[in-house]
Amino acid sequence: MSKRKRLLVTGATGFLGRYVTEELALRGHDVVALVRGDAAGALPAGVVLARGDVLDAASVEAAAAGCEAVFHCAGKVSRDPADAEELYEVHVTGTKTVLDAARKAGVRRAVVASTSGTIAVSEDPKEVRDERAAPPVDLIGRWPYYRSKLYAEMAALERNDPPAFEVVVVSPTLLLGPGDVKSSSTSDVADFIDGRIPVLPGGGISFVDARDAANAMVLAWESGRPGERYLVAAQNLTMASFCGKLERLSGVKAPAARAPRSLLLARVGAALDRALATRTNTKPRFDETSLEMAQYFWYVDSTKAKEELGWAPRDPQDTLRETIADLRDRGVVWG
Repeated sequence: MSKRKRLLVTGATGFLGRYVTEELALRGHDVVALVRGDAAGALPAGVVLARGDVLDAASVEAAAAGCEAVFHCAGKVSRDPADAEELYEVHVTGTKTVLDAARKAGVRRAVVASTSGTIAVSEDPKEVRDERAAPPVDLIGRWPYYRSKLYAEMAALERNDPPAFEVVVVSPTLLLGPGDVKSSSTSDVADFIDGRIPVLPGGGISFVDARDAANAMVLAWESGRPGERYLVAAQNLTMASFCGKLERLSGVKAPAARAPRSLLLARVGAALDRALATRTNTKPRFDETSLEMAQYFWYVDSTKAKEELGWAPRDPQDTLRETIADLRDRGVVWG
């Protein structure tokens, strides 16, 4: 697919969407960015701005006119249970609206950004999940963000209808790297540097550079199989090992205490933290959902993306180093 193409990107000013837009522009394609507000200066020169919303079918159809493919990167990252309704609307209704409107406009292929958390989360520290694993609905059903992303994935793949309309799903794990201006994904690293992680959680984490996830999106457009999903991750680590790496790279000491793997203790700890914050008129250091999620293992096997797409992530050490430097350069952290 080396010929110049006209392509639509939703969520183009977000952490992932901006890198997708940049890569497509660097490859010489004509990129249309669906944006809700003023994105002047936030995107590469030459990118066409189309005002609209993923919940407004008419605006999506107008933006998609003449486009060969759509990269659906729009979404909302939140661990707050109070956001459940909004998360469903943005992810599920938004995905249906975007894909249906794009197809109506003549678009032939869609690459949808999801998350590895719809599949790759387990209570077993030895389990590394790939695309063949069934969604652990008993777990992700508790968390509105992952629940809504699973429903969005299902809605997207239901619309796969080759050769008329092809859908490919790319599922990155936690996105790190420079440029997360909305702190949608790098807040865990910021919390570590600012000392807001009092104990080492008992679970495990997986992460990938946002620039490499964007590359996977482009590769999926070029050579991904219709109706398939591709998990992309650079490294799986216990939370203790992850914090150890952050300590060495940032110079900030990791917590000495390790929390046992206990949902009950996580909930009690969150309740005590909220009570202390209320008494001292400060912001809680952590929330119950984040503490609960940190008890599980989010390990990912990206073999399929590497073999079928030719995807290769950069050294994860570089990603962590650049994430820390970026957070400090932008004044997000003081540690």
